Amino acid sequence: MRWPLAVTTSDRVDPALAERAQRAAQDVGVPYVTRHHKLPLKNLLADTAQALVVFEASAVALVDAQGVLRFSPGLGHLRVKQLDAGVLEDMLVRIAGLREGERVLDCTLGLGADAQVAARLVGPSGTLTALEKSPALYLLARHGLEGLPRHPGACPIQVVHADADTYLRTLPDQAFDVVLFDPMFERKRKSSHAFEMLRRHADYTPLTRATLAEAQRVARRAVVLKGSRYSSDFPKLGVQHEPVRPNGTILWAKLPGGLTAPGSE
Repeated sequence: MRWPLAVTTSDRVDPALAERAQRAAQDVGVPYVTRHHKLPLKNLLADTAQALVVFEASAVALVDAQGVLRFSPGLGHLRVKQLDAGVLEDMLVRIAGLREGERVLDCTLGLGADAQVAARLVGPSGTLTALEKSPALYLLARHGLEGLPRHPGACPIQVVHADADTYLRTLPDQAFDVVLFDPMFERKRKSSHAFEMLRRHADYTPLTRATLAEAQRVARRAVVLKGSRYSSDFPKLGVQHEPVRPNGTILWAKLPGGLTAPGSE
C-alpha cells in the first residue's frame, strides 16, 4: 500500500528530530516512516508514499516523484524587507490597509508569503491566525515558519490545520479585523517550480459565496480576496476586482466586513 502522504526524516537522524517528525505525523493523521542510513527517498516514494514531508536538521521539505520543495521565506521575506525600508507599495497595505494591532485571519496559508507580510504590518501587538487545509502544505509551512527567526516588528503566526469554511462557522461575529483569501483558483499559465509543487499538493475546494458571506460576518473591517487574472472565478463569485495594471497578472478585491450572514437573523 502506498499512502498519499507520509512523514520521515533525513537519513542521518537524531532522536529529537525523529520525535518532532513523529508528532507532526500524528498532528495530521498520516504515517511516520523511520528512515535509516542509506535508505533513498526515491525508494520510499516508490514503495511507501506518493509524497513525503521530510524533517531535516535545519529545514523541512516536501518531496514527490517530480521534485523537492524546501521551505523558504521566499517572496514574503523580500516583501517584508521592503516594508522595513519604508516602501509601502505592498498590496496588503494598499488594498487591505492592515494596521498595527489588528487581528488577521489568513484562510489560505499556502507557503506563507502573505502571512509573513501581514504579521509584519500588524506588528507585535497584533495577531495572525493562518489556516491550511492541505496536510502536506500545512506541515511544510507550519514547521518551516517555526524554524525562521521571528522579525522583531512582527507578531507570531499561529498556523492551524483546518478547512476555512468550517473554521469560519465556529467564530463569533467580528472575531477578526481582516480576513484574507488566496484560494487555489484556476491557473492557465505555467508557473515557477515552487508554485507547481504547491499546485500539486494544494486543496482545491472551491471558494463559495456562502464562505465569503461567513468571512464578511467574521471580519470587522474587510475581507480581502486575491486571485489570477486568467481565471473566471471572480465573476463566478460576483466579486468586482480593484483596478489592475495592463500587464498585471494578480487581481485583488476588497469586500466590506461587519455584515450579518444570511439566515442568521
